[in-house]
Amino acid sequence: MKEQLQQLESNALAAIENANTIEELEKIRLQYFGKKGELTQILKGLGGLPKEERPVMGSYANEVREEVQLELDKKKTEIKEAAYDVRMEEEYLDVTLNPAKLRVGHRHPLLKTKEELEDLFVEMGFTVVDGPEIESVANNFDALNSPKNHPSRDKSDTFYIDDNTLLRTHTSPMQIRAMKEYGAPLRIVSSGRVFRFDDVDDTHSPMFHQFEGLVVDKGVSLANLIDTLNVFVKEMFGDDMQIRYRPHNFPFTEPSTEVDVTCLVCHGEGCPACHETGWSMELLGAGVVHPNVLRNCGIDPDVYSGFAFGMGIDRIAMVKYGIDNIRLMFENDDRFLSQF
Repeated sequence: MKEQLQQLESNALAAIENANTIEELEKIRLQYFGKKGELTQILKGLGGLPKEERPVMGSYANEVREEVQLELDKKKTEIKEAAYDVRMEEEYLDVTLNPAKLRVGHRHPLLKTKEELEDLFVEMGFTVVDGPEIESVANNFDALNSPKNHPSRDKSDTFYIDDNTLLRTHTSPMQIRAMKEYGAPLRIVSSGRVFRFDDVDDTHSPMFHQFEGLVVDKGVSLANLIDTLNVFVKEMFGDDMQIRYRPHNFPFTEPSTEVDVTCLVCHGEGCPACHETGWSMELLGAGVVHPNVLRNCGIDPDVYSGFAFGMGIDRIAMVKYGIDNIRLMFENDDRFLSQF
């Protein structure tokens, strides 16, 4: 039996030496130490030896077992260390990499402007509300006193889903939803994407963002609207910003006005950016809520009055940050976004 154990040890050690993977070592372990392994069978045969030989052969068999197990463990450690070295070589990380080259994300100027607008009007006592981009014709046009033949209803101007549903052309439907749900008095702002057929140029896009405000209460007048917008412009653009109110016509307000501010490039002196006028592009439209709009929402215009205003968040951002092309807002160019 001793010769058998010696041969087993020699074969096992040779197999361990030639093994290259953990899987191969596991097969060797099972070959010799498994339930049907060669060494296990020899140990089971010790009972057939003469009584005086059993302790000697048992002790020798244990020595062989310990020696083979020791070599298995050593080889396993070697293979793991070699695999670790290879992985470290493949996954090499240069800890001296200049961190200045790493790019850091920036908040989009549209999102920054939207949040600034909401924070400003919340401080003035307004509540922020939200509504759907897919809107009914009734809320988008009818309830807002828009005539049936108004050009804005044309399919050449509006994205219709069916005869009664469309992609909202402005955020004004939120006025209707808010008045119908909350009644009067009311002071809300709302923002979101709006959609219109439009040629893409430096200042126009078929998808853009609007910010809407509405106040309904007893005794509200045009003077309240002008005061609110003056505060907004000064807070948003600075005390030096000049404001110009021009008469206009909207079906949902009467009287109505459009608001311009001085050019941020030349500060009113006149330059190519403002076509030598000294004024920026139209900043917003506003007016006193038309009595028909109040009636359509179940509010008595003989008791309550109100004012509303709407502005393009994109244009506010362009004026505030001196952006001369609206297309830059939607291109996700890191060279542009990294400036904010």
